Amino acid sequence: MIIKRFKAEGFRNIEGCDITFEGGTNLLLGNNAQGKTNAVEAIYIFARGKSFRSCEDKELVGFGKDGFRIYIEYEDKSGENSLEYAFFGRERRRKKNGYQIKSVKEMIGSFRAVLFYPDHLGLVKDSPEERRAFLNIAIGQCYPVYINRYSDYKNALENRSCLLKNASKGLYVNREELLSWSYSLSEYASYIYMERKEYIKKLEKYAKEIMKDISDGNEELSLIYKSDIKEDVDKREDAAREYKRIFTEEIDREMIVGSSLFGPHRDDMDILINGRSARHFASQGQQRSTVLSIKLAEGEVNREIYGEYPVFLFDDVLSELDSKRKKYLLSGIKDKQIIMSGCENDSDIKADKIIEVNMGVFK
Repeated sequence: MIIKRFKAEGFRNIEGCDITFEGGTNLLLGNNAQGKTNAVEAIYIFARGKSFRSCEDKELVGFGKDGFRIYIEYEDKSGENSLEYAFFGRERRRKKNGYQIKSVKEMIGSFRAVLFYPDHLGLVKDSPEERRAFLNIAIGQCYPVYINRYSDYKNALENRSCLLKNASKGLYVNREELLSWSYSLSEYASYIYMERKEYIKKLEKYAKEIMKDISDGNEELSLIYKSDIKEDVDKREDAAREYKRIFTEEIDREMIVGSSLFGPHRDDMDILINGRSARHFASQGQQRSTVLSIKLAEGEVNREIYGEYPVFLFDDVLSELDSKRKKYLLSGIKDKQIIMSGCENDSDIKADKIIEVNMGVFK
């Protein structure tokens, strides 16, 4: 998969741009706060469905503008395609190949991209919430139905948690209603569990080899799915049965606390280096190697599933990597399309195309 053209108007500081990309490495070159990250952000919206920096579309509208419009042309195994997203006032308009689509869920999965930006370097040390978010985004791109299943899970969780909160306050709660939500939650949780488990297994396979290459064979990376299901479960029905047991056996305790204490919303991905917790023992260099391995492995899993690489978006990560890891990153992306942002001291990168960025102008 490659992106061939990107257009934007009114998006943050981008007044208007029309950029074409090459199939190899494309470098957005300029000083800080010129609009490089804004372009990466806009492109990634077509993959994830929303910005990786802002929660609200109104925050993406350029100063003094009524709204924004972004557009890409890309090529995958199916041929030439296009996606468009516009936000004016409170109205959102989405199009695929010129035809209007109703929701963001219809867009996700069409264009696939792996994003690597400085905040991802906290994937090892930061909270479990960060690793869950990574898994949800990565799995959602590979299997768009996962997004619907996770949404169903969150809705059921919200209803169940509301009842538990009322119970903790001494309010009357119909126990049968609470059990009913617990049974529904166990079904949705079982899908999330199985898909996360299978994805982490695929991810580890590639990340382990990449980490070995980066460390010259000195470091072994392991990824372990940590959930409330302690024994290995291979069938979704068995996972649902186990969640049903967990949600019902601990229901009295949860009614006292007033929240749902178990389920995929509390899961984590344990990262080990040579059998030791990376979160507690990894050096800064090991952390960077680990995150680099995981992000490159994300692209490999995507290729395994779809038969072609996604687009790789690297936003200002070269400045965060030392020369060894930077060299590995650049040497390992020859057969992939890369769109990366960099400052003037990155001008020595062997790019197939360099696009200079200055005050929202691309040339």
